[in-house]
Amino acid sequence: MKGRGCFINNTWQETGALLPVRSPWSGEVVGEVALAGGKEWEAAIQGAQAAAGVLKKFSSYERRRLLEALVAGVKERQEEFARTIVAEGGKPITYARAEMARGVTTLTLAAEEAARFGGELLPLDTLAATKGRFGLTRRFPLGPVLGITPFNFPFNLMAHKVGPALAAGNPILIKPASATPLTALKLAEIYEEVGGPPGGFQVLPSPAEVAERAVADERLKALTFTGSSQVGWHLKSVAGRKRVLLELGGNAALIVDQDADLKTAAHRAAIGGFAHAGQVCIAVQRLLVVAPVYERFRELFLAAVGELVTGDPAREETVVGPLINDEAAMRVRAWITEALEGGARLLAGGLGEGRLIPPTVLENVRPQMKVWREEIFGPVVTLTPCRDFAQALALANDSVYGLQAGVFTRNLTHAWQAFEELEVGGVILNDAPIFRVDHMPYGGVKASGLGREGVRLAMEELSELRLLALKPE
Repeated sequence: MKGRGCFINNTWQETGALLPVRSPWSGEVVGEVALAGGKEWEAAIQGAQAAAGVLKKFSSYERRRLLEALVAGVKERQEEFARTIVAEGGKPITYARAEMARGVTTLTLAAEEAARFGGELLPLDTLAATKGRFGLTRRFPLGPVLGITPFNFPFNLMAHKVGPALAAGNPILIKPASATPLTALKLAEIYEEVGGPPGGFQVLPSPAEVAERAVADERLKALTFTGSSQVGWHLKSVAGRKRVLLELGGNAALIVDQDADLKTAAHRAAIGGFAHAGQVCIAVQRLLVVAPVYERFRELFLAAVGELVTGDPAREETVVGPLINDEAAMRVRAWITEALEGGARLLAGGLGEGRLIPPTVLENVRPQMKVWREEIFGPVVTLTPCRDFAQALALANDSVYGLQAGVFTRNLTHAWQAFEELEVGGVILNDAPIFRVDHMPYGGVKASGLGREGVRLAMEELSELRLLALKPE
């Protein structure tokens, strides 16, 4: 990928600014991409406007066939994509392969939904004066969509934007994370190979300030953003009248009830907290355990954490790889240090070296500490005893975030209570909150976001419902 240009209107355009892409693990340059400036964005937006007219006229069959062609192209290079994710993002290879399998599923779901995305027949004869009337609804494309994607799932979270946009008949411009642009450009290669309409899918690596100007551009009709809460809500404030979807941060809680399968809960909590070095917005950050089983669970959990392999992401057995960059590692260390200096107890892990921080477990954490109240986005889990299930629910809700929560319990009353009371977008029963299947409704409340993904739901967000009211003669 040395010297790869921006993908604009099905052409590869070089610019005067180059961005080296470095491995978070080794620090070596694994690729180089051209950065788009104002001129490139203007060409891309104009191209997307033209493509909107083309895609709007695509039949359901044509939309499906385009997505099916992308799926076939990705499958042929699936291992290459996974290796690219390891190289530029530092994700352990096992999880990179899992991401690619999910990404193929996401695009496949989009292809399937493209073939059945329709409307409904409504009775309008509900009053005496409206006898003989009925209505038809149909969803129409919004127009050009801007997608901004994060580093931690550079393919699947891009697929969650590209797939629904194309399936609903919209062109989409992708601004990939600066740390991981190579994966997005590989999908652009496939789009070019399968003959997608020019301007239908474009990739523009860019500085944040350049992309922010595009966010404010009224010619783009929707923004779909995945990233930090701070950036996401700021972009919403400058987005104007366009449709905005935000998939933002979290500090997910996992509750362990006294009748839970403790061994399973401990294993899933360890994976859910530390896979990909905790760089997952629904990773376990706050473990809340009901007092009667706290000591036993802590023993099982620490044993499970001790078995996790840390290090080179290219190794098949690695679970915890490096943090994405030095700044992220420095921030996580600072928050661990703050907690320890404030009286927290270190049960496992520590500060580590460089970008590698071992799986770290903290006890005696207080609510004012950053490791409790903020999204740490690193390999750190807090462990807290609760006097009963009701207190565990209250502590789980003690957060400005509300993305997903997990609950291990065999008590149906407690399971239903959690579903009704937890202030989150999704409650995951008898698993960690890291669980996600790509067609399920996904999104948060409070500071964690706006709108829902999950291919069909995202297509509805990226389309406009229109009614035709009929009165046959």
